Amino acid sequence: MDTTFNFSLALPEILLLVLASCVLIFDAFSTHKQRHSTFVFSLLTLAVVAASVAWQWSKGVSGVSFGGLFVVDEMAHFLKLLSCVAVAATLIYGREYAEQRDMMERGGELYTLTLMALLGQMIMISANSMLTAYLGVELMSFALYALVALRREHRQSIEAALKYFVLGALASGILLYGMSMIFGATGHLEFPRIAEVISNGQAERLALVFGVVFVVAGLAFKLTAAPFHMWTPDVYQGAPTTVTLIIGAAPKLAAFAVTMRFLVEALHGIAVDWQPMLLIMAVLSLALGNLTAIMQKNLKRMLAYSTISHMGFIFLGLLAGVFNGETHSQAYGASLFYVVIYVLTTLSTFGLILILSRRGFECENISDLKGLNRRNPGLALVWLLSMFSLAGIPPLSGFAAKLSVLQAVVGAGYVWLAVFAVIMSLIGAFYYLRVVKVVYFDEPEGEEHPVATGLLTKLVMLVNGVLIIGLGLLPGGLMDTCIRVIQSSLQF
Repeated sequence: MDTTFNFSLALPEILLLVLASCVLIFDAFSTHKQRHSTFVFSLLTLAVVAASVAWQWSKGVSGVSFGGLFVVDEMAHFLKLLSCVAVAATLIYGREYAEQRDMMERGGELYTLTLMALLGQMIMISANSMLTAYLGVELMSFALYALVALRREHRQSIEAALKYFVLGALASGILLYGMSMIFGATGHLEFPRIAEVISNGQAERLALVFGVVFVVAGLAFKLTAAPFHMWTPDVYQGAPTTVTLIIGAAPKLAAFAVTMRFLVEALHGIAVDWQPMLLIMAVLSLALGNLTAIMQKNLKRMLAYSTISHMGFIFLGLLAGVFNGETHSQAYGASLFYVVIYVLTTLSTFGLILILSRRGFECENISDLKGLNRRNPGLALVWLLSMFSLAGIPPLSGFAAKLSVLQAVVGAGYVWLAVFAVIMSLIGAFYYLRVVKVVYFDEPEGEEHPVATGLLTKLVMLVNGVLIIGLGLLPGGLMDTCIRVIQSSLQF
């Protein structure tokens, strides 16, 4: 076991913890009702943490610390940097929404809890042990539970928070039970040591397989994959939209990282046992997500079921990573690429909902988008780009993401699965195109209200839209980066 305690490897996490605590103390003495200064302080915190991650990455900093519990590698740098950017964009999109709903009157908990959730995500990304992974999951989860219930007077939010907490506690228990069985079967907590015991054939096979079943179920809950998706539509709809975006974007990066470290690094030697589970969840997620989304009239519930369907594609990439006993890092890179593109598009879709929601009005139903092209052609265009990208229509980034995963699936010999995924995507295109039709062709209902938003929000939305187009036209750079960080970070 590595007994070194190299605190410099955890510099971004230490900075985030210290600065988040400073934000909390600063906010306690703030007299500004809308907490503008707390918002600025939070963005500066994210900028400092992102800069520290970028500096470590540029200097090639890597290694294992804290008794083998914590690892820093290229994948950790990449996902931490993306997480900081995603959280910053989320706070920028959600600030006006939160202020208009008086979510800042009692204090700036929105910002401090979001920073603490990010700390949990960064710990998950750098987890080199089941113990560290569980601590990161719980730190992130408890912050998210509190965020969902932030509007204490809003009955729907409290109900969503209670459902999220109860089901999240159940999933955490399942995950912890699976970890205990894996520990009992291998005698180790660290992922590399678990992989070594499995490769040497020294693990207790029956207990290990049972442990894998429980671990995969717990991870599927965090990734909102069917049949462990039941919390997603209710929480997405009931939570304040700002919090919905906090839940739906950056945490997916951390959940993906933990899944990679568990399945690909630690449990790669028994891939034959967890691959069928991923196959079943991928098929269920694609079918249930797309077919159920068609029936939704609520925009947030529709996007929740859309999320479930996209998790199916991510699982397809993970499934295709091992074929005929050989490892294909391109498949894992395709899954990572898909997660990044999904988070990028999720930021734009929920960002648009936040922008269109005003004081006393929630943009939650698809019918609320009628006539948007007349009021704001720019936002209507971003809706079109986002929906087309989610549907996988070329030449947008969503098409490149789906194509890369399908190529990996076909290369692994699952041709029928690729055909099924294409059919489900064609079905899913219906509800995405329905949104575009409402935005551009339906007559508005009632009085038309102008859409007003700040300059910073407009700038972030512009960058978001440009990236959706740019990464579709030129996906090679990001794809190569995803494959490289997978190859350099994970031991197959």
